[in-house]
Amino acid sequence: MVGSERENGSSPTPPPQKAEVKKYGVMKPISYAGPTAVDIRRNTLLEQLLRDSGVYEGAEETAKREEVLRRLDQIVKDWVKQLTRQKGYTEKMVEEANGIVRTFGSYRLGVHGPNADIDTLCIGPSYVNREHDFFTILHNILLGMEEVAELQAIDDAHVPVMKFKFQGISIDLLYASVSLLIVPEDLDISHNSVLYNTDEQTVRSLNGCRVADQILKLVPNVENFCTTLRCLKFWAKRRGVYSNVTGFLGGVNWALLVAQVCQLYPNAIPSMLVSRFFRVYTHWRWPNPVMLSPIEDDDLGFSVWDPRKWKSDRTHLMPIITPAYPCMNSSYNVSASTLHVMVEQFHFGNKVCEEIELNRANWSALFEPCLFFESYKNYLQVDVVAADADDLLSWRGWVESRLRFLTLKIERDTVSTLQCHPFPKAYADTSKPFSHCAFFMGLQRQPGAKVQENNQFDIRSTVDEFKLEVNSYEHWRPGMDIFVSHVRRRDLPAYVFPQGHRRQRQIRHTPQSSTTTSNRDARGSISPSYERRSKRKNDEGSNGDAGPSSLKKQASVSPQRAETAGPITQGLTPESPVQLKVVMESEDGAKTESMQPPAIRLSLESTA
Repeated sequence: MVGSERENGSSPTPPPQKAEVKKYGVMKPISYAGPTAVDIRRNTLLEQLLRDSGVYEGAEETAKREEVLRRLDQIVKDWVKQLTRQKGYTEKMVEEANGIVRTFGSYRLGVHGPNADIDTLCIGPSYVNREHDFFTILHNILLGMEEVAELQAIDDAHVPVMKFKFQGISIDLLYASVSLLIVPEDLDISHNSVLYNTDEQTVRSLNGCRVADQILKLVPNVENFCTTLRCLKFWAKRRGVYSNVTGFLGGVNWALLVAQVCQLYPNAIPSMLVSRFFRVYTHWRWPNPVMLSPIEDDDLGFSVWDPRKWKSDRTHLMPIITPAYPCMNSSYNVSASTLHVMVEQFHFGNKVCEEIELNRANWSALFEPCLFFESYKNYLQVDVVAADADDLLSWRGWVESRLRFLTLKIERDTVSTLQCHPFPKAYADTSKPFSHCAFFMGLQRQPGAKVQENNQFDIRSTVDEFKLEVNSYEHWRPGMDIFVSHVRRRDLPAYVFPQGHRRQRQIRHTPQSSTTTSNRDARGSISPSYERRSKRKNDEGSNGDAGPSSLKKQASVSPQRAETAGPITQGLTPESPVQLKVVMESEDGAKTESMQPPAIRLSLESTA
């Protein structure tokens, strides 16, 4: 059964009846097959695992979200009426003045989990602007409310947004001003006329809602789509590939990928769709685009994704196109390195699903967490510090949004011979009294890359360029700083590991004949240690190493570290420069030391 269906869209299994079947999307369905009894049993087990894993919120939290949205909608309505009066409109106009709040993202699609934020869009009339009315007046109104906490205005973002917590619920609030004096309560934003006389930022703000609505219209079965999407989002977070800001995929990207698979298998249930998802995208030939509907053009003048016309669109590595006009590539943040990581994870998911279909593993094997801090031998550590928690909130968000540019710069300056894996999670040493966090990036030589023996990756100027751009932050305040250092796996700070200590690394001597059995736990799942050993073996093989005896340790540079916890544990300030130590280690283990200026310098042979 595994691998019996073709994934290129040709020669699909014919529908069971001759009656005309509704077509979804731009590709022909691969199979119209429905579930077997075995598929239904697997589906029950999958849904039970999702419930046990806590991906669904409780009724109490659902009710609280609905109440928060009602309160927010009323605040927006009162705000628009206040502005209407202040701008000198008549009392009749003030009475009719209106603003509305719409949701999009995971909440609109019905796949949000506990503690998830709510993506919301505020739609106001033409005379209420974003720059002053939204980011100043409404911001101040929210700032003065007891229910509102952690209010953060990001007016210079690609999609300007206000972030805050309302009664403990995280809200991302966008604004769109439409060409209407009075905004009707039942405004249909799916029609392109809503985009008349709007700017690019307004179009991008409106497209969140427009895309979510289109996705729900373009899938054959909304319930199956939602369950499958919940599963894949949970998987992506466990495997460390859920983050649009760091160059992986965010909520809308995963929704579009899942919707494509739903179109290709219109009668499949979630247990089947999850398996087909990995089968499809393991073999997908990027940069062929994922599209749920034909790209629509219009006379409104907004540019749509078209690599034949736009040179910049030709550089996109993993195009996932939004179905609402103007159609855009929602995954333009993906780099060569992050695409490589995601393709590896698709292969992992496909292999586990094949094992599940052969009854050799269960669903829990699919959701084994990514062993990021055991997967590489070299890492970059980006320490972020600020004067207080409020400053850290905005400073950390800015630094995180810039990390993908560090990945791109390293790819550029090493001619793509150094592969970067940014991990989409911040860590903090809770024993330290000051406001800080740290991001990590795994580094390894690109498999198959030809380099000169004894050569080194010198990315000092690359890191300096990155820090210069980060420090140009418009809202910079005293105390905000970053430190970038190279750290070996053995020197990773303890706080990045569960329970604050690293796992014991055990070497197993397993007879060849029992390898298959030893690679699985008692439940038939693929064990994390097997995944780790397999990755190390593949990395060593792809690097062209003949074996441990052939490795030669060359000069490498790593920072002096206090308690192996990075520069931040040393209380570094911009006035106290980092001194890096060059450690020369010979084959007999002898070491000599010398001091060098601040540098991030990685030996090509330092992966031993």
